[in-house]
Amino acid sequence: MPGARVGETAVPTREEPTVTITALLDLTLRQESLPEALVVLHETLAVTRAFPGCLEVEVLVDSRDPAHVLVRERWDSPESDAAYRAWRATPDGASRLGDIIAGPPALRTFTTADVV
Repeated sequence: MPGARVGETAVPTREEPTVTITALLDLTLRQESLPEALVVLHETLAVTRAFPGCLEVEVLVDSRDPAHVLVRERWDSPESDAAYRAWRATPDGASRLGDIIAGPPALRTFTTADVV
């Protein structure tokens, strides 16, 4: 058993809890570009989903305003999330989101509250 030595009572080792990150990206799309925006979002998020450490990506569309979109990403660690954000800031990681949004996006990141 892990954590035990020969001749000693088996004491299980305790692994450090994994800290996952949930990122919420709040976007307002340009009304005149909605059809193109869906294509751009699909292309952009396909790359996001394939990025190392990405666990899940979900897109939520405001039921009253289809130009208001919330992208929820889950990352396996703060380091994976940071690596993804750094990569997106490079010419190789740049997307076409800037062409379809009406204003600056709002990004918030969260960790899971284990004590609640």
